[in-house]
Amino acid sequence: MSAVRAFVGLALALASSPLAARDLVQASQPSDVAVTIYRDPYGDFDRNDPRGFAMISETRSVTLPAGDSTIRFEGVAEGMIAVSAIVSGLPGGTIEKNRNADLLSPAALVDGTLGNRVTITRTNPATGQEESEQAIVRTRADGGIVLQTSLGYEAVRCSGLPERLNFDSIPDGLSAQPVFSIDTHDETGGTYQVTLTYLSWGFDWQAHYVTRLEKPGRRSKQNASMLSWLTLVNDNAQSFQNAELMVVAGKLNVESDFEELAKPPRGEPLRLTCWPRGNTAAGSVPDVYPNLPPPPPPSPMMNETIVVTGARVRSEMFDAAAPVAVLAGEENLGDLKLFRVPEPITVRAKGLKQVAFLKKDRVRGEMVYEAACAYWDSRNEGSFEPARLMFITENDEEHGLGVSLPRGGVTVFEPSSAGELLVGEDDIRDYPVGQEVEIQLTQSTNLFYKCTATGKTRSAREGQSEWREMRAAITNASSQSGRLRLEIGSTDNVEVQRVKGLKLRNGAHVIETRMKPGEEREITFWVRYI
Repeated sequence: MSAVRAFVGLALALASSPLAARDLVQASQPSDVAVTIYRDPYGDFDRNDPRGFAMISETRSVTLPAGDSTIRFEGVAEGMIAVSAIVSGLPGGTIEKNRNADLLSPAALVDGTLGNRVTITRTNPATGQEESEQAIVRTRADGGIVLQTSLGYEAVRCSGLPERLNFDSIPDGLSAQPVFSIDTHDETGGTYQVTLTYLSWGFDWQAHYVTRLEKPGRRSKQNASMLSWLTLVNDNAQSFQNAELMVVAGKLNVESDFEELAKPPRGEPLRLTCWPRGNTAAGSVPDVYPNLPPPPPPSPMMNETIVVTGARVRSEMFDAAAPVAVLAGEENLGDLKLFRVPEPITVRAKGLKQVAFLKKDRVRGEMVYEAACAYWDSRNEGSFEPARLMFITENDEEHGLGVSLPRGGVTVFEPSSAGELLVGEDDIRDYPVGQEVEIQLTQSTNLFYKCTATGKTRSAREGQSEWREMRAAITNASSQSGRLRLEIGSTDNVEVQRVKGLKLRNGAHVIETRMKPGEEREITFWVRYI
C-alpha cells in the first residue's frame, strides 16, 4: 500500500510541476519566404488539378520562455506534408511536431464550445424585434444543435424565424489558417530567428515558348525569335508574399505519395436537421410543391464572358512583343536545372503566375521535312502521304540559344501580308545544351512520299530473319529545295543496308537527303527485323 501511495504522490507531483506544463508560443508571420516548385514527375501540367509540389522555406521569429514550450506556426500551406517539416535555429531542437487537423469553421466553433455559454439572437414573432439571451451548447454540430435556454432545451434554426449565435471567444486550438506546431525546450529562454522548411502538395509549373519565324515561306535556312514563359500554379488557399521564387526542371525520383501524406485540413460547415412541421405522432406535412421545375440554365452572357476572358488571357500570354522586365536565371542543381527569379514574387492563393525566363532575338535554324517508312509494310500499292515540316536548331550559343530548355508547349508564328499567322503548335521534351531541338509545325503541302516493299528478298545468316528490299518514292512540288529525313525504324528492332545518307539519330536509322525544286526520286534500301 505504501508503494502505491508513493507512486500516486510522485505522479501528482509531476503533473503539478512546471515540467508537465508547456507554454504556448505564437511564431511571428514570415519575414522571408522562399518557394521552390517541382513539376509533376509523372504527368502533364494541369492547372485545374496540379500534382506537383513545392519546397517552402519560411523565416520567423519566436520568443521562448525558459523551460518547455509549444510553438505554433500559423498560416502554413494547407497541402503541407508534415513529415517533411524541419525547424532550424532553436537551441533545444524539436522534441515533437504536430499538424492541427481542425480549421476554424461553424461546426468546429460549435464543437469547441460544447458545455459553454453562447448568445442566441432571434426575432420575437409578436413584436418583430430582435432579442438576445444566454444559452448553453448541449450537443455537437453533427446534424443539429441543441441549446439549453431559460425556457428549456431548443433546437437552433428550427422555429422558422431568423436566428444567429454569437461566441465570446474562439476555442483553444482553432485557427482560420492551417497550423503546424512543435514542442521544444530552452534552458534560459530568448528570442530566436527560426527557419521552417517543408514540402507542400498542390503546385506545378510548365514552360511555354513563343517562336516567331523571321521570314515567310519554306526556305531551308530560317531565323526565329523565341520568348519563353514559366507558368506557375498554386492550388493552396494560402498566398506567399514577396517570395524568392525558383522552379526546378528535370525528372525527380519520387517514391512517396505526397497527395496522401498532405491531406489538407478542412473547415466543416453546419449541417442542421430539423423535424418537419407537425409532430412525430401525426407524421410529416405533405410536400406542397411536389413537382418543382428544374433551375434555369446558366445565362448565355455568363458563358460568353468566360470564353472572351479566356481568349484575352491566352492572347496576352502569347504576346511576345510586350516588354520583359524580369528574366529568370539558370543554375545547376546536380543533374537538374534550377531557374531563379531575381526579384521577389507573390505566389497567390488559387492562382496562376507567369514569369519570363528566356528571350532570344535571333535563333538560327532550318526547315526540315520528316517522314517514316515502316519496315513491315509489304504492300505494292499505296497512296502518297504528306511529310511533316519541322523547325530544327542546335541548342548552343552559335545558333543563338545555349541554355537549357525545359519541356513545355511551343507556339510558332510566321509573318504574312495579313500580319502574323499561327503555323504550328507542339510539345517539346527537356533539351539540355548541345542537343538538336525539333519543333513540329505542320504537314507539308508540297513534299509527299510513299513507301512500299518491292517484293525482293535475300537470305541472312543462319538463325536471322531475311532481308527485304523497300522503296521510298518522294516528290517535291515546291519551288524551293528541301531537306528530308526518312526514318526507317529503331536500332533495337531493325537493321538497314545498301543506301546512301544513312545515319543514326535518337536511336533510329535515318536516311537524309535533299530534294531539289520539282524533283521526283526513288530511294531503295534493304531492311531486316532483328
